[in-house]
Amino acid sequence: MTTNPKGAGISPERLKILDRHLQTRYIDTGKIPGALTVIFRNGELAHLSALGYADVERKKPVRPETVYRIYSMSKPITSVAFMMLVEQGLVALDDPVHRVIPEWRDLGVYEGGFMETFRTRRPDRPMLMIDLLRHTSGLTYGFQQTTNVDAAYRKLKVGERAGETTLDDMMAQLSLLPLEFSPGTAWNYSVSTDVLGYLVGKISGEPFDQFLKRRIFEPLGMVDTGFHVLPEQQERFAACYAATPRGGMVLFDDPEKSIYRNPPRLLSGGGGMISTAGDYLRFARMLLNGGTLDGEQILSPKTIELMTLNHLPDGKDLPALSRSLFSEVTYNGVGFGLGFAVTIDTAKTMIPGSAGDFAWGGAASTYFWIDPREQLITVFMTQLMPSTTYAIRRELRTLVYSSFASSRRPVA
Repeated sequence: MTTNPKGAGISPERLKILDRHLQTRYIDTGKIPGALTVIFRNGELAHLSALGYADVERKKPVRPETVYRIYSMSKPITSVAFMMLVEQGLVALDDPVHRVIPEWRDLGVYEGGFMETFRTRRPDRPMLMIDLLRHTSGLTYGFQQTTNVDAAYRKLKVGERAGETTLDDMMAQLSLLPLEFSPGTAWNYSVSTDVLGYLVGKISGEPFDQFLKRRIFEPLGMVDTGFHVLPEQQERFAACYAATPRGGMVLFDDPEKSIYRNPPRLLSGGGGMISTAGDYLRFARMLLNGGTLDGEQILSPKTIELMTLNHLPDGKDLPALSRSLFSEVTYNGVGFGLGFAVTIDTAKTMIPGSAGDFAWGGAASTYFWIDPREQLITVFMTQLMPSTTYAIRRELRTLVYSSFASSRRPVA
């Protein structure tokens, strides 16, 4: 692929600083195995950089077509799928979730006790579809490890890829557990997007994975995105590593033995997909372009506009509402839309960006953001768990914006 940084209003010399930073600080020191960075601006591919290894043990270099576990970068894709059903009039954002999952009608809010002896109270209002999109549902993740509800998720292995559990089984498990809080009163990173995937299947009447393939992946030409690695992708599948306490890394998931080589029983719309930087760039270009790419319309411009507003109650940012110990983005000055974080106050974030830019990342340190004001997309791929190990995403934003040679900001 040919890059045109000057046509994109970006300095080629400053881009060298970005690559040098990733190489010397992270790859040469053994902190991450490699990195693939794609920058798209003003309708041009400005930068494509493949550094280091996709598989250190087998000395396979990072290539543009390397296949990655994108984990929670699955969430925006699932959210788009759900909003397609909203556009069809099959579901509304203010519909109660129990309209589709009747077993959830009487979900209570945790007050005390342990699994099998939970004490609950009635929520202030039912869980709505919008609560799932913006993580104000009252659901949680077992890895939060802060409450007895989290512990119950771990005991039941709620949402885990390994095993025989299906999405139907997962909904049945959740019907037996209390909510962390009354829906709409707080923000908590959770399995909410997995529930959205289940709802897409139930409301559309089509298996979730087939809906994604037919309605999103095939129209956008996302040929390498799905829930497991196909035989023809296995040679391109990256190894995944875990950070060590001393700043190194160890093999976490061997691509030749990975569970991703087999179709999962649980289709996790919240964290189960694999993809490439090129595929994800096409998805991001569709979002930046108001829902359409190369003549294929996925959503309308007004729906994209709605999704990229801050939907947290009273316009608050995440620190004001969060009960979560974990997020894929910084908190200050950041709200949450319908599927991704949204910058609402760049001064509070203390990193470059624009009000209205939106982003999310994955557990293995992958990351993307879209800045409509600057007509910018950045997709960053690597494979290091957990994503909170280094401040690489903040550094990446600083280095990308500092490479600008001109701005797309409109003149007042």
